[in-house]
This record gives sequence, structure tokens and C-alpha cells, in this order.
Amino acid sequence: MKKSIIAVASLLVVGVLFLAGCQSKDSGAASSSAEKVLRVGTEGTYSPFSFRDENDKLTGYDVDVAKAVAKKIDYKVKFVEAPWDSMLAAFDAKKTDVVFNQVAITPERKEKYLFSTPYSVSHPALIVNKDNDSIKDFSDLKGKTAAQSLTSNYAEMAEGLGAEISSVDGFSKAVELVSDKRADATLNDDVTYYDYLNQKPDAPIKIVKASNEATEVAAMFHKGDEKLAEKVDKAIKELEADGTLTKLSEKYFKKDISK
Repeated sequence: MKKSIIAVASLLVVGVLFLAGCQSKDSGAASSSAEKVLRVGTEGTYSPFSFRDENDKLTGYDVDVAKAVAKKIDYKVKFVEAPWDSMLAAFDAKKTDVVFNQVAITPERKEKYLFSTPYSVSHPALIVNKDNDSIKDFSDLKGKTAAQSLTSNYAEMAEGLGAEISSVDGFSKAVELVSDKRADATLNDDVTYYDYLNQKPDAPIKIVKASNEATEVAAMFHKGDEKLAEKVDKAIKELEADGTLTKLSEKYFKKDISK
């Protein structure tokens, strides 16, 4: 009787150990399959940097840079699309980890956010309707209406020049107002302007002045996320060194805008 009890007890112990071993193995597999996700804020309507193509696929220079960075640091990328102001609000609410959307590095933003190494460089341009002969220089914006995304660095620049701001959700809307003469001008980078004309060569707009001052664009992070910022910064430097940024630039602009 004692032997049979001992035998049953032994079997129970073996069974418990076996189940424990299986659970431990399953748990390890589950944790190893967990992926790190990089939540990227972007507009999705800002061609050629972040937009949807004819197949409704999110694409563009900034999108491709973000994907290349995520691959380098072994993260799965998840894009969160929203108009500029909403995109920044979502970022401030920590619904995204980083913004890849032609965010210019400014002293004001550096006080609030972290930035990576720049991955593109552009120049501010003053864009008006083809029929407009009253605006020939940046100083002529005083008292005029500029169509701008409210929280963009170009809105700040236009305000600093004395313009009244007409709020829009991106460059396309700004150009629409300028084309229809519902706004006198818009400030944006020269690269965006030339790409827009490539897409819509009949658009009734022109550049009357471009600045020699370069605008550096980088990935933007929350303060406190230094480790993530360092990883992404390292990845961007590697993508610059191995020629990836140059290739992506030439893909969308037929020239290198990465430096």
C-alpha cells in the first residue's frame, strides 16, 4: 500500500514539474516574440515628405527615413497620422514617441524637446500668387495675410515679419488659399515648393524670395527619452555614412537634401 502511495505521489511530483517546465518554456517564447514599437507622429498629407500614394500607402522621404531608423534599432514602426497641430498635440500627450515630419530645430523647441542629428536641410521661401506684384521680399509681409500651420516655425517667422496668420492644416491648404487669393502669401521650404510644382505645374504660385539661411530638420523626442533619442541619433548617423539618406533624397527630390 505504501509503495502504491509513494508511486502515485512520485507521479504527481513529476507531473507538476513537467507542467511547470512547459509553462516556463511558453512564457519565455511569448516574451521573446514581443516587439518594441516605435510610435511615429507624421502628417500623411505633406508630399513629398509624408503622404499617401495612389494606392493609399503611406510613403515619402520622412516616412522612409523613419522606417530605415526603426529597422536599424530593431523596432517595429507604427505611424500615427494627423494634421500638424493635432500631430503635435498628440505628441505632447505622449501618444507618439517621436515625430518625423520636417520638424525644424529652433531654440524654442530645443527648450521643450530633444532632437536627433539633422536628416534634411532646406531654405525658407516666400510664396505668393503669380499675379501678386506687391510682395517682393520678406519685409513686405508686414500687414499681409500668410496662410500657415499655427504651430509651425514658418508661422512664427511670418508673425515675426508682421503678417496676420490664416490657420491651415498643411502646405496644400496654404497654397490653395494663395492660389484663390484668399491669403497674400505662405512661407515654407523651397524643397516643398518645387515638389508641389512638379505635381501641379499649372499652380498659379511663385517664389519671390528665398533665404540663404539653412533650416535643419530632425527627429523630435520627449525630454526624458534620452536613451531612445541616442539610439535614433546613432542610426541616423549610420544611415548618412552608408549613403542611405542620399539615396532616399535622390528618390524623392533628384538631389541630396540630407546635408
